[in-house]
Amino acid sequence: MKIREISGQKMEKSSKIYVAGHTGMVGSAIVRKLKAERYNNLVLRTHKELDLLNQAAVNKFFQQEKPEYVFIAAAKVGGILANNTYRAQFIYENLQIQNNLIHFAHVYGVKKLLFIGSSCIYPKMAPQPIKEEYLLTGPLEYTNEPYALAKIVGIKLCENYYKQYRSNFISVMPTNLYGPNDNFDLKTAHSLPAMIRKFHEAKIYNKRDVTIWGTGKVYREFMYVDDLADAVVYLMNVLSPDYLYDEGITHINIGLGKDVTIYELALLIKEVIGFKGDIKFDKSKPDGTPRKLLDVSRLNKIGWRYNIELRDGIKQTYDWFRENFYNKYE
Repeated sequence: MKIREISGQKMEKSSKIYVAGHTGMVGSAIVRKLKAERYNNLVLRTHKELDLLNQAAVNKFFQQEKPEYVFIAAAKVGGILANNTYRAQFIYENLQIQNNLIHFAHVYGVKKLLFIGSSCIYPKMAPQPIKEEYLLTGPLEYTNEPYALAKIVGIKLCENYYKQYRSNFISVMPTNLYGPNDNFDLKTAHSLPAMIRKFHEAKIYNKRDVTIWGTGKVYREFMYVDDLADAVVYLMNVLSPDYLYDEGITHINIGLGKDVTIYELALLIKEVIGFKGDIKFDKSKPDGTPRKLLDVSRLNKIGWRYNIELRDGIKQTYDWFRENFYNKYE
């Protein structure tokens, strides 16, 4: 593959870059990466400063600030329980956020936009590993269907703004993410951060066991969020819409290309934290999709591979969790 086939609009160090959702886990990692690479003209707004659900407010922001590059990391997110409980909110709010951002990026002539989705966009029973072409080839996992549908619409918005207006918009689909600034609320957290909190509390309160949802037999792929940030900054600089859409795909998968069972993950987290008790599984609770391993061969061919192994990432995340929540839980 020749670099000209994938080359895209490249950011300058002084380019005006807007990271939507910069206070969240993904957005904050992107900001860390951009600052580490000495990009010095970042535009950041908290939810209180800019309500992304408000069309008029987003319009005014783009009109006044005129960012040149946009990373969309803003979203309403959560685990199985949150997705299945707040179904209407998950589809409405995610559609509203991305519709506003993508449309006004087009209206005000953003040079390039990168939309971040989720691997839950793929069919529940998709062949493994999951190729980009498998989008819309089968039914979705019911528990996170509203979130997945919203993300699919975001991908299609980017694709069709390019096809109709030649807007320089691309999409990426990361695997399951974890790391600093993750959500550790047991009512809304994903599996890995929820386990970190459960095992931590079980350790300090001398509990005999920790209960994990489901059978423990399903497989998941986990990427440390700083690896994702490295990947999206790289792709913003080298990946063009021409490469995506001429290939007949709408996005690029971002992942490790390997996975573990939830049971194996639980054992690893237990070991890292130093909990000595037992692990129990509540089989009355849902497992979700049996497996979601992404095919990352296109990403590797473009020239990017992950750096942080699961054990190291869990250790770094646990260190962050203890440093930021020590007084609350100890």
